[in-house]
Amino acid sequence: MRPFHRPVLISTLAAAVLALCSCGSGSPSDGGVTLTITANAISGGKNSVSADWIKNWVIPRFEAAQKQAGRDVRVLFQPNGVDDEQYKTKVALDLKSRTGADVIDLDGIWVGEFAQAGYIKPLGEVGGAAVDSWDGWRQIPEAVQGLGVFEGKRYGVPQGTDGRILYYNKSLFAKAGLPEKWQPRSWQEILDAGTALRRLPGVTPIQINAGTAMGEATSMQGALPLLAGTGTEIYANGKWTGASQGVKDVLDLYRRIYAGGLGDPRLQQEAKGRDKSFAEFAAGKIGILAEGDYFWRSVIDPKAGVAPMAERDKVVGYAKIPARTPGAGIRGQDFVSMSGGAVRVLNPFSRHPRQAWELLAFLHSAEAVKAELAGAVRVTSRSDVNDEVLAGDPLLSFVSREILPITAYRPGLALYPQVSAALQEATADVVSGRSVEEAATAYRTKLERLSGNPANVTN
Repeated sequence: MRPFHRPVLISTLAAAVLALCSCGSGSPSDGGVTLTITANAISGGKNSVSADWIKNWVIPRFEAAQKQAGRDVRVLFQPNGVDDEQYKTKVALDLKSRTGADVIDLDGIWVGEFAQAGYIKPLGEVGGAAVDSWDGWRQIPEAVQGLGVFEGKRYGVPQGTDGRILYYNKSLFAKAGLPEKWQPRSWQEILDAGTALRRLPGVTPIQINAGTAMGEATSMQGALPLLAGTGTEIYANGKWTGASQGVKDVLDLYRRIYAGGLGDPRLQQEAKGRDKSFAEFAAGKIGILAEGDYFWRSVIDPKAGVAPMAERDKVVGYAKIPARTPGAGIRGQDFVSMSGGAVRVLNPFSRHPRQAWELLAFLHSAEAVKAELAGAVRVTSRSDVNDEVLAGDPLLSFVSREILPITAYRPGLALYPQVSAALQEATADVVSGRSVEEAATAYRTKLERLSGNPANVTN
């Protein structure tokens, strides 16, 4: 969930007030409106910055704006500081019993699951016509809006997000006779660069996460962006993608990299292989690395990174992930990416859905989003905010301008984590020497078992 200490008395008071309400929120005795916000954040603990922002910035300003408009609105915050799955269970139980906060933070990966269960409804159905006419949508790229979309309908407003790209070492590229400004336009051009880098002693040409030890990083940094580059989604039209040509093409690329001497298969099998790949890239021992913008701002940051690169801004180049061939990506794209992030949704059982939407829209106004950053430099869902706060960071500006408009998201369905694990196993099979056909067939069989019916899988 997203990157929330008030005295216990306040939390207790809020709980007491909410206990009087049968669904979402209630009205105080003076005839005004009480709205509630919940998130997995708590001051002095998990996601403390977000908790402080809600309590100290959002609530007083929203209440003041409502008062100025002649409306008596009170906002309460329900903090949480628990494991993400515990938070998910709590919210699901609230919604199932038609209670809970009016505005709710959700991980984007949960949207489809909650929608299918009937726990949330499309924003327009809850908030009314004001939802579709909100001017904020024009500042959120359509691809980024996809984080809160399920089966073509908007269920949530995206919060911060990120993007996957290719990093490369310019010094190694120069030694290998490769251009300083590099933008591959196909998978073959990545392999060609790897072949040139292979001539350098002690250098691993390409690192694309594979196997089960890397966990979800294998899916998000490797398999899923590559799959998008074949024009294929892991879930589409109500079915999971099994042993399709796209899946086989992805597995074959892994085979060409790791069986062809362009990648280090041992890294994919080590418990801390991903961390080791970070260290090796920082040390100039990996030529090309597929990762998210987290790698730039938290791993190789010259001052605060876990594997700092003093010459990062000079040595590290970055490029978009190409489709298999130009135009072969999803939506006919030449380049692709994957993103993660959280959304905020409306409680469909709120007693004050129109006011709840006003609060949700306020939370995602440009002014509020900038305040939430609290001086940090991170990619947000709003292009206007990104243009301002990312101006001094070339990589994050690149992600905002070039990656977010072409990105895609994981399906927000309960079965996805198991499907992802099966996909990771398929990449592990290929890296360890199993044939593409065998790995794809085993993957399809697992999907048919997981989904409960072969008809739920398309090949």
